[in-house]
Amino acid sequence: MDRMLSGVPPRARGVAALRVLVSVLVLAGCSRHAPDAGTTSGAASANAPAHANEVTVLVMTGSGGWPTGLDPATSTTGSANLNIMNAIFGGLFQLAADADGGNPRIIGVLAQGYEIRDDGATLVITLRDNLRFSDGTPLDAEALRFNIVRAIESPCACAPRRWPWLMPDPVRVLDAHSVALHFTKPYGAAINGVPVSNINWVVSPSALKRLGEEAFKLRPVGAGPFRISSNQLSTRVELERNPLYWQPERPYLDRLTFVAIGSEQSAYLALLAGDADVVESVTATPLIERALREPKVVVTRQPPVSPYLIQLNTARAPFNELRARAAIYHATDAAAIGKGLFHDWYPVGQSFTGPAGLFHLAVVPGYRTHDLERARALVTDLGGLKVRLGTVSSPVAEQVITALQSQWRAAGIDVVIETHDLAALVQRFQSRDWEAMLQMAGSYDPEAGSGVSLRFRSDLILSGVHDPDLDRLLYEGAGADDPQRRADSYRAIAQHLSDHAYAPFLFAFAPTTLSRKGLEGPGLTTRIPPILINTAVFWQDVRWRTR
Repeated sequence: MDRMLSGVPPRARGVAALRVLVSVLVLAGCSRHAPDAGTTSGAASANAPAHANEVTVLVMTGSGGWPTGLDPATSTTGSANLNIMNAIFGGLFQLAADADGGNPRIIGVLAQGYEIRDDGATLVITLRDNLRFSDGTPLDAEALRFNIVRAIESPCACAPRRWPWLMPDPVRVLDAHSVALHFTKPYGAAINGVPVSNINWVVSPSALKRLGEEAFKLRPVGAGPFRISSNQLSTRVELERNPLYWQPERPYLDRLTFVAIGSEQSAYLALLAGDADVVESVTATPLIERALREPKVVVTRQPPVSPYLIQLNTARAPFNELRARAAIYHATDAAAIGKGLFHDWYPVGQSFTGPAGLFHLAVVPGYRTHDLERARALVTDLGGLKVRLGTVSSPVAEQVITALQSQWRAAGIDVVIETHDLAALVQRFQSRDWEAMLQMAGSYDPEAGSGVSLRFRSDLILSGVHDPDLDRLLYEGAGADDPQRRADSYRAIAQHLSDHAYAPFLFAFAPTTLSRKGLEGPGLTTRIPPILINTAVFWQDVRWRTR
C-alpha cells in the first residue's frame, strides 16, 4: 500500500505534489476546461446538459493497461478496461440499479431488449431503430451478427468461449434489428454474461475493413457516446463527443480522457489539485479514509459482489490431500484480516458471490471456519505442510497474502509468498506450476466473467479443481432459465466446494471510486453492483452540476 502523505514532512509533501502535478500536466498536453463544482458552464439550470465540459479519469496501471489496443475482438484486456470500452462502444446492455445500489437489473442501452426462447437455448437480442456507428454506417442486425461471431474466438478473457454455442452457426439474423444466439443446451446465464463479455461492444465492420485490423486496434469505431481522437497504448486515450449517438442530447460531456497512472497516492493528489476528475479502482484503506474527510471529493464505495478466495491446486501435492486443504481452511481467519486491513468494510462470506450479487450465501452448512488448534493438529498429522502462495501484483492482494502468511505460520505451515504481474500469473496457471493462489471470484452473476466456473470447472485453465460432479453442478447452474432452479444449483455448488475444502473464501471486495465534487452520474457517484470487479459507469449520463 502506498505511504499516506500524512506521514510525509510538509516540505517533502509539497515537492511530491509538485512532481505529480507536473507529470499529469505533461501527460495532458493541454489546458483543462472542466469547471469547478460551483461554476456555471453555459447551463440554463442545474438540470441542463453541461456541454463544453471535460473529464479526466485516472486508471491504475495494475489493471493491465491496453497494450493490444481497444478493438474488442483483439484486445486481451477488455474486461480490465470496462469503462473505456463502454465509453467508446456504449454497450448493448448494462447493469443498472437504484441510487442506493438496490434493485439491480440488466437494461438495454444500444439494445432495445431481449427475449429468452427454447427453454433457455436461444437468446434473441433486438437493437434500437436507426442506430449508427460514429462513422455514419448503420448498426444493424448483420453488423451485430458479424461482431458476435468475431468476438467468440477473441484472445481476451472477456470472450464468451465457454458458452455452449451451437456451431458452426451460433448467431442468425432474424430481421433488420434482431439476432438469435443459439446454444446446444439451455444457458440461462447468457443475458447476465453479455455486459461482461466483448459481445457487448460492437464495432463498425466498414471501418474495420477500411482501416485494417492493425490500425483499427488503435482507433476502433463504435456506436457509443464517445469516439476516439487519440490513443497512446496503455498510457492515454482521448475521446470526444459522438454527434451520432442515438440519444441526441447525450453525452453531456464534450471530452473524456483516460490516463494510466501507477500510484493511487499520486492519482489522489492530482484529483485534489484539480488536474483529474475521477480516480478508478481505489483500494488503499487509509487513502479512502482520507478522501472521506475531504470536502472536495465524492467517495463512492460500490456494493461488493466479488469475494477473494484462496484457490488450491488439487491436481498436485500438497493439496491433492483433503487434510492439507482442511488445514488451510482452519488456519485462515478471514474476519481478522477484514477487520485489521479494511475496518470491516467488506463482509466475510463462505461462498462465491458477495451480498450484492445473485445467489449469495453468507453461511454454508459445515463450512470449515478458523480453528488454530485444529489446523495445527492437521499439519502435525501430515508431517508438516509447505505452501507457495501467490497472487497478482496489487497493494490489496499483497497485503492480504502477507496477513495469510502470518496466520498460516502460526499453524505451523511453512509459507513462501510470490507476486506476479498479470501475464506471469496466467502463465503459472497455464503451466499448472502453482499450489495456492489468492484470487477474486465473481461477477454480478456467478457464471459470468471471472465467476465460479472460471475458478472451478475442470476444463478451464484458471481452475485448480478437476471434479466431474462439480462440473455437472456448474453446468446446471449456468443452464437453468428459472431463477429458483439456478439458486438451488448454486446452493448445491457452494455446499460441494465446502464439503471438499476446494477453496477458502475470505471477504467480498469492491473498489472505490473517487471523483471531484460537482461531477455526477450513474455508477460514478451512485452505487451499482460491479458487473465484474469494477462498476460500469453510464458515461453518456455523466455531467457537471451547478450548485
